[in-house]
Amino acid sequence: MKIIYVDIDETICDTPGDDVRDYYSSTPRPETILKVNKLYDDGNRIVYWTARGSRSGKDWYKLTESQLESWGAKYHELRCDKPYYDVFYDDKNMRPDEL
Repeated sequence: MKIIYVDIDETICDTPGDDVRDYYSSTPRPETILKVNKLYDDGNRIVYWTARGSRSGKDWYKLTESQLESWGAKYHELRCDKPYYDVFYDDKNMRPDEL
């Protein structure tokens, strides 16, 4: 079993806005969600990790949880404590198209 952290915006959904994101208008990327669901079904631990609210301080947990449910996303944990950043360098990163 692997522990897999998955970003939400621009990974499993498209969210409009640059400086101010419109999370209410996020639209799912079904093909990516299916790939993550397969990882879940294969016995991996899926943690959705988002920076929603990291700059504004607003709590987006309930909306995000509702969206994941309505999109059919399978997961073990939702975390809204990801820091905001412009570039993340890491030896274990993958793009959604690499799943």
